Amino acid sequence: MRKTKVGIALALAAMSLTAYAGSCPMDMKAIDAALTSNTKLTAQQTAEVKKLRAEGEAAHKSGNHAESVQKLGQAKQILRI
Repeated sequence: MRKTKVGIALALAAMSLTAYAGSCPMDMKAIDAALTSNTKLTAQQTAEVKKLRAEGEAAHKSGNHAESVQKLGQAKQILRI
């Protein structure tokens, strides 16, 4: 019984990580689209968003999805998306 609960918990954790990692490419596309259409950003804000987006992509590619989501989330917050 206890092994079953542990197995279920591990399976759910693995599935949530896969879904979590899958949001990064969608976030990057949304950031790219907002960057091209958002003219209300200052040059400093634009540079910060581009930096965060690049860091988020690098983290995603290296498998560090928690950091990727955090960096991309910061970029989206600046863009207000």
